[in-house]
Amino acid sequence: MKVVVTGATGNVGTSVVRLLSEDPQVASVLGLARRIPDWSPPKTDWAAVDLASERSDLVERFTDADAVVHLAWAFQPTHDPAATWRTNVLGSMRVFEAVAAAGVPTLVHASSVGAYSPGPKDEAVDESWPTHGWPDAAYCREKAYLERALDTFERDRPETRVVRMRPAFLFQRESASEQRRIFGGRFLPGPLARPELLPFLPDVPGLRVQALHTDDAAEAYRLALHSDVRGAFNLAADPPVDARLLGEMFDARPVRLPRSAARSAIAAAWGLHLLPASPHLFDAVLRLPLMDSTRARTELGWRPEHTAVEVLEEFLQGMQQGAGARTEPLRGRKVG
Repeated sequence: MKVVVTGATGNVGTSVVRLLSEDPQVASVLGLARRIPDWSPPKTDWAAVDLASERSDLVERFTDADAVVHLAWAFQPTHDPAATWRTNVLGSMRVFEAVAAAGVPTLVHASSVGAYSPGPKDEAVDESWPTHGWPDAAYCREKAYLERALDTFERDRPETRVVRMRPAFLFQRESASEQRRIFGGRFLPGPLARPELLPFLPDVPGLRVQALHTDDAAEAYRLALHSDVRGAFNLAADPPVDARLLGEMFDARPVRLPRSAARSAIAAAWGLHLLPASPHLFDAVLRLPLMDSTRARTELGWRPEHTAVEVLEEFLQGMQQGAGARTEPLRGRKVG
């Protein structure tokens, strides 16, 4: 099997490339990224490709591939949604068109829990839940738009097997520095992520989400390549994460905080360019449903090896230590 991976140097991409390079049924991996890394897994070649550029020759890269795993995504700049639209939506459309032109048999696309419409926090939904996102948040809007684009792709090209992965929030030790920069900003020192510095935790109504280790998500991608499954798969680990669980982890007391107060603080920091995460994404997180991963367990034979608690503990340790990896997006740094 010859597999091409877009976004191969990011949080999910590095785990997918590593697992595929260790898979005896995979003959070669071609990793596409804007910057070629100083990292050489077995059976892996690299090519510099910018999906936002119309000049990227994806058809040539995809020729003779057995599968394309599309992971590339840009979270920044949140103050310029047109820029992320060019990379995430228009770039993804170029990937889909190139898959069709090159006749690639399988496309595995990284969707997200963020594609889902608002849903319940006290029960889990399956893959039939509507995927219209939260329209004010660029991330959700883009993920939802690509779900509609894939609906059209599948209708027009039924011979191509399309798999959509919808993971929960993904963390690992090696992604800690990158995610601190993306969501907390360059001015947030990683060593401050210490439980003993938190006398209390804000308990915001609706702030109940799911987490998953990036390696567990990557295993689902690998299993999908060796299967004939189609369609969407929810990916999440137990237990759901809320203020009560975090309070137990940090030995801190949850304190009820109104949504309006929390949002106002985030909006002010975002407006001053002190916080990269937008208040619109905060609105979306409060409304995302919990996901039922039964289909992935039964049809892929997938089981997460890490609990949500283990994922968060590993991630926090990575933030404190400035952990990273040998790719430009995942470079380790405690501050800056």
